[in-house]
Amino acid sequence: MRWHRFLPEILALGVGLLLWWGVAEWSGLPRFILPSPVDVYHKARYVILSGLLWKHAWATLVEVVLGLLLGLSVALPLGYLMARFWVLERALSPYLVASQAMPVVALAPLLIIWFGPGLFSKVLICALIVFFPMLINTVVGIRNIPSEWRDLLRVLHASWWQTLWYLEWPAALPVLAGGLRIAATLSVIGAVVGEFIAADRGLGFLINTARGRYDTALVFVALGALTLMALSLYAAVRLLEARLLAWQNHALEGTRVHRGG
Repeated sequence: MRWHRFLPEILALGVGLLLWWGVAEWSGLPRFILPSPVDVYHKARYVILSGLLWKHAWATLVEVVLGLLLGLSVALPLGYLMARFWVLERALSPYLVASQAMPVVALAPLLIIWFGPGLFSKVLICALIVFFPMLINTVVGIRNIPSEWRDLLRVLHASWWQTLWYLEWPAALPVLAGGLRIAATLSVIGAVVGEFIAADRGLGFLINTARGRYDTALVFVALGALTLMALSLYAAVRLLEARLLAWQNHALEGTRVHRGG
């Protein structure tokens, strides 16, 4: 059966939960310091059935998705222009490097002061975290296209749009997909950073509230929800990547068949 493929992961998870339960039960630590897996399960069941977890998880997911879309909409065209025009790259590089030298955690309060504690400031923080890895991957993906391929399209008198659609986009897609995987997981961090500083909903807000009440079991539940959200986004990107890169697999299979023949 197919589940046998995941047997090592299942066993590792089971051993980890068993060790966690043993330490929580026999270490003598109070429950507000280290709750057992059973305590976390009961807390998760309560917040799920009451709708509390869904409310905060939905707020965080909206921030993550909007921030991811905003970061991509700026990083992709700007990265393409920087890859094609070295003057633009030289002009913008000092600002981009300086922006990455400032931690987002330190920059987030300033953004919230400027744009308020609403949705837009959280989306902007997510977009800033997503922006740089996607920008770099775009530049690398476009610049790694072999010059012979560009020469071929130039000989065929391909327009700029045709070069972009038939050469640059497909050739850079594997590198862009790798950057998108990183960006999808980082966007969750951006949303939580914004919610830690100023928010009235979201999983980051839920963690802050639970921490203030010493409700450590609820902190574990919120962290688990954030982990599931990041893993789901990562899996969604992998599925999208598989769909978009299916033509490469068909081309490789065709090459193997041709060589075998």
